[in-house]
Amino acid sequence: MRFIRVYARVLGLLRGERAVVVGLVLANLMVMAFQFAEPVLFGRVINLLIRSDAMTHKSVLHDAVILLAVWAGIGLVSIGANIMLAVQAERLAHRGRLTAMARYFRHVLSLPPAFHRERQSGRLMKMMLSGADGLFWMWLSFFREHLATLLATLVLLPLTIILNWQLAIALILLVLVFCTFTVLTISRTESAQRQVEGYHSMLAGTAQDALANVLVVQAFTRLGAEAQNFRATGEMVLAKQFPVLNWWAVLSVVTSAASTITVITIFMIGTVLHLHGSASIGAIVSFMGFATLLIGRLTGAMGFVSRLFLQMPTLLDFFAVLDAETTIPERHAAPALTVTEGEVRFDRVGFEYVSGIPTVQDVSFTARPGTVIALVGATGAGKSSSMALLQRYWDPTRGRITIDGQDIRNVTLDSLRSAIGVVFQDSLLFNRSIRENLLVGKPDATEAELHRACEMAEALEFIERQPSGFETMIGERGINLSGGQKQRVAIARALARQPQILILDDALSSVDATTEEKILNSLRSELARRTAILISHRISTARQADRVVVLDDGAIVEQGTHEELIALNGLYADMHHKQMLMVALEKG
Repeated sequence: MRFIRVYARVLGLLRGERAVVVGLVLANLMVMAFQFAEPVLFGRVINLLIRSDAMTHKSVLHDAVILLAVWAGIGLVSIGANIMLAVQAERLAHRGRLTAMARYFRHVLSLPPAFHRERQSGRLMKMMLSGADGLFWMWLSFFREHLATLLATLVLLPLTIILNWQLAIALILLVLVFCTFTVLTISRTESAQRQVEGYHSMLAGTAQDALANVLVVQAFTRLGAEAQNFRATGEMVLAKQFPVLNWWAVLSVVTSAASTITVITIFMIGTVLHLHGSASIGAIVSFMGFATLLIGRLTGAMGFVSRLFLQMPTLLDFFAVLDAETTIPERHAAPALTVTEGEVRFDRVGFEYVSGIPTVQDVSFTARPGTVIALVGATGAGKSSSMALLQRYWDPTRGRITIDGQDIRNVTLDSLRSAIGVVFQDSLLFNRSIRENLLVGKPDATEAELHRACEMAEALEFIERQPSGFETMIGERGINLSGGQKQRVAIARALARQPQILILDDALSSVDATTEEKILNSLRSELARRTAILISHRISTARQADRVVVLDDGAIVEQGTHEELIALNGLYADMHHKQMLMVALEKG
């Protein structure tokens, strides 16, 4: 049954806590054994009272003191065991929760863009938080309360045969009927609950999507439509959830009645056995105590199982993410990239996001150290996709990419990406201070290095004007900064890393022409020591490059200097003329 496989895996996550788990198992066994001892002792007290007429007062008091002393001792040890259980179970569950969240977080961050393109960040966050909370609750409840029930059912219940085999068999059969009905309920509602959790994830994704685009919602007066979309998904959740809840409501009623039915049954069977001399009154009282204890425990356990069942789809989603494999495998024992000069070579590279629809076609060019290569072309021409291949966010479907003669598929990902500094088309800043965002590029950068990077990016002046300077919080996605300021911080972040290969992916699109020229002039000496690749749709940026590569529909259609391409009077020249005309119209 999938239910058992899922929760066996949940317990398997605690392999690193073996000693604690063994201690908790022994403590639970001790607690349950002591709880089972109480009905036995009570039965002995009843038998003692029944025999008291035929005993001396001294003998009765002697036997009663012994029984009560044993009972008190068991109670004290049981209290100590319960305290240990509560403390250690809490600590184990908290440690396990944080460990599981850290593992999920690290794994998701390591997965390539192909994985993230198919999943909303809001749903991934919900899966992490809900999954970790589900693990925490399961571990805590199981080890603090319900492991004792399992041990009582599997170990101690069969041992009651020693006391009276007829009553023991009757009690075991009643417990089996109770458990069978629970298993039936689980099997009838498992698939429906899976659908419910799917709709819950949709609900979280819908909310995250709207909240991430709140300006669009307000600008296009979409409040009513988005709220209706959210309500519609919520109604689908309820439509699937109610039938599941009906089954568990029936189980709840059966559970409530089970204790009374079981006690009455044990009493009736015990009475018949007593009349035939096969059971003492004390034994009957003990088994009635066993029945009350077990059914009470099993009632709690059924609530626990019900919760486990309802949470199973959440944990399946959590494990599905953990099991997701990267589409960018790193070769076993791959060496680190050794960058001596930083020469980047594309050799007949081809790539398809969707099979049969080429994104990059037969691209070949070389970017040498100390030179600036510009990739230009219309939107969707394959410029950014080519640079994504250089960073191994995807692998080429044809051809190869090398750095200083080393195929990038044969080196470690960390060493490859450490050699490359990137300024993305979208600034992609963290909701942290300006300093913390800059240190993402180089965590051990000195104050002087940060200032120099900001100067080259034309960012130092506006940073120092901020209320808290470098400690200024920039808000989610840099919302407290203008578009141009965000891009300049992103450029400074890449420069602070002092990479051997620098990629500027349309990095100057949000700054004005004057600032663009200042930044390029500041970068000139820096780029002369590195391999630089500019991606731009602006000819004013491309003309600063030593060589221009023109892409169209994923293929290279022209290559050369700015002057050579203008003279060629092809696609590049056409783009240049159109942009010059737009500039003239704006000035006019």
